[in-house]
Amino acid sequence: KVVPKHLDQEWNKNTAGIFRFCLWLSGAWVDIIIDDRLPTVDGKLLHSYSRSKNEFWGPLLEKAYAKYFGCYELLELGTLSDSLVDLTGGLSETTELWGYPKDGHEELYQRIKGALDAHSLLCCAISVEKLEEMGERTAQGLVKGHTYVIIGAAIIPTPNKLSLLRLRSPWSGPSWSGPYGRGSTEWSRLSSTDRDRLGLTCQEDAEFWIPFEDFVQSFTDLCICHVVRSGWFALGKVWNEASFQGEWTVGDKGTAKDRSGGCINNRDTFLQNPQYRFDIAEEDSTIMLYLQQCVTDSVAPTTPLLVIGFHVMQVEMNRAFRVHSIQRRACSSEYVRARGVFLRWTFKRGRYVIVPTTYDPGSSGKFILRVLTEKDADAKELQKDLPTAKMLPCNSAPCLVTVIKVVGAKGLEKQDSLGMADPYCVIICEGQSVRSSVCMETLDPVWNTTAIFYRKDVDAPIKIQIWNSNILMDSYMAKAHIQAPLMLEKQILEVELTGHKKRQSLTGEAPVLGTVCVELFTTDDMLSV
Repeated sequence: KVVPKHLDQEWNKNTAGIFRFCLWLSGAWVDIIIDDRLPTVDGKLLHSYSRSKNEFWGPLLEKAYAKYFGCYELLELGTLSDSLVDLTGGLSETTELWGYPKDGHEELYQRIKGALDAHSLLCCAISVEKLEEMGERTAQGLVKGHTYVIIGAAIIPTPNKLSLLRLRSPWSGPSWSGPYGRGSTEWSRLSSTDRDRLGLTCQEDAEFWIPFEDFVQSFTDLCICHVVRSGWFALGKVWNEASFQGEWTVGDKGTAKDRSGGCINNRDTFLQNPQYRFDIAEEDSTIMLYLQQCVTDSVAPTTPLLVIGFHVMQVEMNRAFRVHSIQRRACSSEYVRARGVFLRWTFKRGRYVIVPTTYDPGSSGKFILRVLTEKDADAKELQKDLPTAKMLPCNSAPCLVTVIKVVGAKGLEKQDSLGMADPYCVIICEGQSVRSSVCMETLDPVWNTTAIFYRKDVDAPIKIQIWNSNILMDSYMAKAHIQAPLMLEKQILEVELTGHKKRQSLTGEAPVLGTVCVELFTTDDMLSV
């Protein structure tokens, strides 16, 4: 996408002297047109150049990027992670390697290997504290302040399984001179046959292999740009993406313009921020979240950045309106003064609400929130505070709201030859229903399924049905009816389960088929939940 219709833009005698590039800027691919003039000194390109003298797409792309920012000098104020996002439309994950905990090395290596397998872009660098250190070489030949590309990973089957990374330097001159570097004792011990068998090849002089432990100790920063792929023929892992363009705005309190409440430290205003919900259908699903603040003016690198981050809460399974009471924390990102904030997390089944925020309340700015999931998450922005009469049957507004949590059941009836069951519950209230997950092979299931109901009929009970999951057709097990009138505090109830009326005992009453434990709360202050 960065070089659209590249074959049509190849140099030939009919070339018009203009080139078209596309950059991912503020959530959209933007066309940038440039001419073919490149700055030179004494006939040599002043900025980037290719080792191949007849290859110019790199310098031309750099010129297009500089045109967007205003000049070449402003490119130096940007960061590698931001540039990778602009050039790929991906999500940039940064990791500080300095002081990285030893017990996390294996997880980090597997994360890098997984990113390589997914065809992500990986770069690393050694940061400098002083400008004069830029370009200096370490004792092992690595260049400070310059970017290296990670292009491969391999494991040597030694007793301790030595992990290595394959790096490429864009700079000429000597490279890594430590263990397994070119000319090292370790490298010389391996025959060319062994190297080929283990995949320890170097196609260019600028490539080298480095043991992973030395990599963590030598480099200070790692950047992984996760390139989003979709479609049947995409290389790497395919993600479902939901993208939202939002804004932190300052307005009258309680209005739709009041959307800048700051981070969760500001508990009185935190929930005034924009809110977005998404669903996780399966247990232990990994998702990626990326919050990027928009910088759209012509001097983007010089624009002061806000300190941004986000907080994720687990909410009721059927939550459709904005959250007004802080719910259980699922995860949260770090807060940084940067263009983008990335978080990868593994979630349990349920519904979640993301709250993107600035650190301090009262800050304004536009942002893009991207939610990448393994399966469709039905992500939506929560804009309304309450249901309105037009959205409900009979054109009447609700007068109460009930939050009910079905914790679990005990003593259910056996449903199979092994004396077990695969039960799930369904919570029903005034025509709405919420279904829990299935608990396998148990008569004492634990669901912890929470639902919220905006109610019009105070006297109508909340119904709980217990079903057994089967291959062909699910079978009914038991039920319970629970009254949920207005109450001052949350109640915890242990309610008896009964079956069909036709299964009455000799006394004429339905037999008890176990119990169900619920927590519920009903209030007429519908802006309190």
